[in-house]
Amino acid sequence: MANQKDGKMSREEAGRKGGEATSKNHDKDFYQEIGQKGGEATADNHDKDFYQEIGQKGGEATADNHDKEFYQEIGKKGGEATADNHDKEFYQEIGKKGGEATSKNHDKDFYREIGEKGGNSRNNNNND
Repeated sequence: MANQKDGKMSREEAGRKGGEATSKNHDKDFYQEIGQKGGEATADNHDKDFYQEIGQKGGEATADNHDKEFYQEIGKKGGEATADNHDKEFYQEIGKKGGEATSKNHDKDFYREIGEKGGNSRNNNNND
């Protein structure tokens, strides 16, 4: 199936045929190995800013293509997977770390305010 007038294959067609031949001759391990090598080479050639930029672009593209329900579904799946893979001690440890980080970033007024909001919320729910 030549795409050019002179009977030669286009670069696109040659690439497709080469890819098909390669996939017939190699298994999953082959692709994992070349993927790992590619990832390591990329890491050697790029800095933190590169990864932040491509991460931001990927996040924006994902946000443009998905709705609230998509994020709710993947969040639920992630939470379930995390719960399946971790025990009570894991949650205690991350809760402690989160509490320590929060206490470094907030003062007494912050805790007083959220305490009042929590108390008001609890009072309003008990009156229903």
